[in-house]
Amino acid sequence: MEGLLMVRRPDDAARQAPGLRIGEVARRSGLSVKTIRFYCDQGLLNTARSEGGYRVFSGESLVELEIIRALRSMDVPIAELARILEVRRAGVCNCLVLKDSIAAKMTSIDARLEELQAMKAELARLLASWQECGGVKPDPSARG
Repeated sequence: MEGLLMVRRPDDAARQAPGLRIGEVARRSGLSVKTIRFYCDQGLLNTARSEGGYRVFSGESLVELEIIRALRSMDVPIAELARILEVRRAGVCNCLVLKDSIAAKMTSIDARLEELQAMKAELARLLASWQECGGVKPDPSARG
């Protein structure tokens, strides 16, 4: 988890590299083109357009995609992701924002675990009290 909180900045070469097209970003990030387009459409990534109308990404976009990917794996909602990225782009340390998000997710998981434990206990009670219906079981040798 510490790697998630310590976000890498692209080196100078990556920052000054000519814009990357979406296929190259997909290849480097391991995300699909469709997913990257979705993140763009949701306002999570800042892109420019080439003269030909193609989306052009910076090296910083790769770092942001790494953050998005990690936080989405924890089911952080898109709106929360947008807030985290805005704070980061403003140059403000967002460790507290991330810690709050992670703590909230842990609380949510704890509540869900309690619900699942209660459901499991109810199913075990139901199974333990199960009575056979007394019907005739099919004869396995009578396959037709």
